[in-house]
Amino acid sequence: MKIKNLQELLLEELKDLYDAEHRILKALPKMVKAASHEDLKQGFELHRTQTENHVLRLEKAFEHLNASAKKKTCEAIKGILEEGEELMDTKMEPEVLDAALIGAAQKVEHYEIASYGTVRSWAQHLGLSEVVSLLEQTLEEEKQTDQKLTQLAESMINQEANV
Repeated sequence: MKIKNLQELLLEELKDLYDAEHRILKALPKMVKAASHEDLKQGFELHRTQTENHVLRLEKAFEHLNASAKKKTCEAIKGILEEGEELMDTKMEPEVLDAALIGAAQKVEHYEIASYGTVRSWAQHLGLSEVVSLLEQTLEEEKQTDQKLTQLAESMINQEANV
């Protein structure tokens, strides 16, 4: 398929994000189970709830674009999540695994921040204010999650992993 314009490119990237969010939803329960620190477990649970809302917002964005919500394999998130799975399979002290899980989660967040920022800009350029609003909400949540992970790592997890 040849992409002819910015709106078609936007749709392709939304399909990629739609797949990414579904993959993340499947990975988060495993991360909750692997985490030992209660605050980290709670953070992953909260992000699961947020991710469910991200999926719903993407579905609304597709509706505004008169397109069906379809997935296109997100190779980037697929790879990042595979790295996370490998971490969880590696023998580590629980505190060290928590630090590694935060690192893996932040890789996901940074990918999402970059992706949502890009599609939001494209939607803005196309004058799709409803879509911009939906994408902006998700982008802000992704940034907040990244900040919370950093605070958790710096306030206790990294110290506990260094004992």
